[in-house]
Amino acid sequence: MPSATPRRLSPAASRDAALAAAQALLIESGPPAVTLKAVAARIGRTHANLLHHFGSAEGLQLALIGRMTTDITATIRDAVLRDSSTPPDPRRLVDLVFDAFDGGGAGALASWMILSGNRDALDPILAAVHDLVDDLAAGVEPAGRPIGAETLQLVLLALGDALLGAAMARALGLPRDTARACAASLLAQATPD
Repeated sequence: MPSATPRRLSPAASRDAALAAAQALLIESGPPAVTLKAVAARIGRTHANLLHHFGSAEGLQLALIGRMTTDITATIRDAVLRDSSTPPDPRRLVDLVFDAFDGGGAGALASWMILSGNRDALDPILAAVHDLVDDLAAGVEPAGRPIGAETLQLVLLALGDALLGAAMARALGLPRDTARACAASLLAQATPD
C-alpha cells in the first residue's frame, strides 16, 4: 500500500521518505523486509529511483542504520548533556540505548546485515558512538569515568539484549528487563562518588 508521497520531491526529500519507509518496514516485518522493491512500493516510487539514491539494497540498509544511529546518539547526547551539573541517571541511559537497539530495530538490522556478509554494517554505529563518547568525555579527567569502556559495554549489552534478551530471560525464568537492570547497576558502580 503506497503512501501519498507527492510525485515531485527533491533528492533529499525522496531519500528521507525512502528511509522513513525503510524504518517502518524494519519495525513491522524485520530486516529482510528492507528491500528496494518494498520501500519503493511503500512510497510510490520505482525500484530504479531508489537504486539511483542508494545504489543497492545494501546501500539502503547502510543509509538506514546510519540515520538510526545518528538519531540514537543524538537522543542519548541530549539526555546526558541536558543538565551537566548532575550525573545522568544510569537506568534512563540504559533504557534509551536498549530501546533504540531493540524497539527501533537497529540491533536486528546491524546483526542481520553482518550475517548477510556486510562487514561494514557496524561502521556508522561505531563512528556515531565514537563521536558521542568524545562529546561525553569532554571535561572528564583522564583518571575519571572510563566513558569509552562504559559505552562499549552498554552498546554490546543492548545489541545482545535486542537479539537474545527476551528468549534468554524466558528460558532462565527471569523478568524481561533483567539485562537492563544489570546494565544500569554496572553503570551506577562505575560512577565516581
